[in-house]
Amino acid sequence: MGSFSIWHWAIVLMVVLLLFGGGKISGLMGDLATGIKSFKKNMKEDEPDASMAAAEPTAPAGTIQGPAGASTTAGTTQTTSRPAA
Repeated sequence: MGSFSIWHWAIVLMVVLLLFGGGKISGLMGDLATGIKSFKKNMKEDEPDASMAAAEPTAPAGTIQGPAGASTTAGTTQTTSRPAA
């Protein structure tokens, strides 16, 4: 009584096939296999190449200039005088 016999497993298998159908189970297994293959492929791609390890980072070529009329002092506001109407 502690372990299942072949008849118990056969009944469980028949119930699962009746509930899910053969096509749905085979589709799920195909999706699982595709996912595992994709995972393994991506894990291989994550390993760094020798060409990537030899490349040294380079400094930026130049600096970015701000707009022509912008104030460089932080926290100041500019006010303009309006002519009286």
